[in-house]
Amino acid sequence: MVSLKNNVYHTHMCGTLKSKHIGAVVKVAGWINNIRKMGALTFLTLRDQTGVVQVFIEDEKMIENITRESTVSITGEVRSRGEKNINQEMETGEIEIFATEIKVLGLCTETLPFEIVRAREQNENTRLKYRYLDLRNKQNYDNILLRSKLLNFIRQQMNDLEFVEVQTPILTSSSPEGARDFLVPSRMNAGCFYALPQSPQQFKQLLMVSGFNRYFQIAPCFRDEDARADRSPTDFYQLDFEVSFATQDEILEILEKVLYNTLTNFTSLQVDKPPFRRIKFNDAMAIYGSDKPDLRNPLTLIDLTDEFKNHSFMVFNNKHIYALKASANEMGRRFFDSLTEFIKLQGAGGLVYLKYDNNEFVGPASKFLSENDVNILKKKTNINNGETLFIITDINKLKAMKLSGILRNELGEKLNLIDKSCFKPCFVIDFPFYEEDDNGKVEFSHNPFSMPQGELEALKTKNPLDILAYQYDLVLNGVELASGAVRNHNCDVMVEAFKIAGYEKEVVENKFPALFNAFKYGAPPHAGAAIGFDRLLMFLCNEDSIKEVIAFPMNKSAQDPLMGAPNNVTEQQLKDVHIKLIKE
Repeated sequence: MVSLKNNVYHTHMCGTLKSKHIGAVVKVAGWINNIRKMGALTFLTLRDQTGVVQVFIEDEKMIENITRESTVSITGEVRSRGEKNINQEMETGEIEIFATEIKVLGLCTETLPFEIVRAREQNENTRLKYRYLDLRNKQNYDNILLRSKLLNFIRQQMNDLEFVEVQTPILTSSSPEGARDFLVPSRMNAGCFYALPQSPQQFKQLLMVSGFNRYFQIAPCFRDEDARADRSPTDFYQLDFEVSFATQDEILEILEKVLYNTLTNFTSLQVDKPPFRRIKFNDAMAIYGSDKPDLRNPLTLIDLTDEFKNHSFMVFNNKHIYALKASANEMGRRFFDSLTEFIKLQGAGGLVYLKYDNNEFVGPASKFLSENDVNILKKKTNINNGETLFIITDINKLKAMKLSGILRNELGEKLNLIDKSCFKPCFVIDFPFYEEDDNGKVEFSHNPFSMPQGELEALKTKNPLDILAYQYDLVLNGVELASGAVRNHNCDVMVEAFKIAGYEKEVVENKFPALFNAFKYGAPPHAGAAIGFDRLLMFLCNEDSIKEVIAFPMNKSAQDPLMGAPNNVTEQQLKDVHIKLIKE
């Protein structure tokens, strides 16, 4: 309640009305949530940002021609609903408003394309076309409210850690940072293009050179990528920060503090306390088959390569062999067949499974095992009766591990092995600086602006694929939530690093002129990271899709059915930016 004038509380807050207001005359405004008639009695519920309140209508003519989802203001006396009529499911369930006046503010004249309470049952394009109605659904609405609270909470945390918030440009130059750029043609510079920033990477490093020791922003990032459940196909936000004169450990401690405080403040689930577990990349792949391990899943990989790579069984011979052990013997044939089909769709040649019962292995592949093989398997896997070995093989070691990691996740879900009552964050560190593409070309495996471990000497003397980087990911329940690195602030190291990846010095100077030149003027060592803001919010809202935490998201085809984007533009608009479309 904000004021009392002429015995009327002027308020727009339906959900704030309580039993203490009984007897007061109030004025509320909102959307008509529902209208129902019970014989001679008529009731409606009114909804606004704070909640829902019931309104009793004595004269039915007061709501004549008024439809659901119309906006109205209602004046009336707050009365008790009586002990027998209390609605425990409503925050305002002890009271109702006896309406004396109803004024229509905005009449809903169209038939609703869907019921607001059933908005989530609609297909994606329908929901997004009528997003303003979709957001009236309480769950969707509450997600956006939580987004606002999270923004404020994170800003306060960064302020408490003495970070300075700096906003960086939206229009910048195109640079090879790993994803496709969104390009923007320039009217004033014919034939030239801006790019929307994939991240504020170069700008935040330039801020370090400028002397801003602790920078952060809730930064918009733009990448032309395929949509995924946890990835928007166009733009997203991240908590971006950078620190001068910082070590990797100092950045990880900041990430720990921010994430732990956020999770414990916004959820009731158990959260592992800092320091979070730190896992080297090679260990993560060998143990979990993934650089994004879900630590809630107890399954780990068992490497059987040395024991069986020379085996006469064709599936094992000259292959990398990994096994997962789980209690699954009671599962039927359909389970194993569907699991086999699943892993084949991921690129595996097939799946070998061996059930262990009555101290012996049974299954289609058991006939290929000698007595010595059985003894080796028992010893290496420490298997118990009732457990099954799920075995993946491939001639490529990394592929075999990755496929085993995918299988690990699937088994965790199918066998209900994942503890959904907790958050288990971890850091994956010591990433390889380079990797090979499918054609054998050496390329950056992570952020090209990272500092290689060993710096210039390592670049000049080591096999590129053996060089590690000061790069780190923060993983939460199997999802990469944050990524960062100790940055390269040395021009010579930068030139040599890009040379190995196939970029000559001239390319570095032309593509990254600001950084390259700035580093010649006393650049401090610096490090930083970025937390995926939308992904973090997904966890807090317990949502499986990033679209559910974005006010106006794109669909999976990178289209906005609400605004009709992307759309065609006029010939004059194209002419202004020096572009001519050629029809194929």
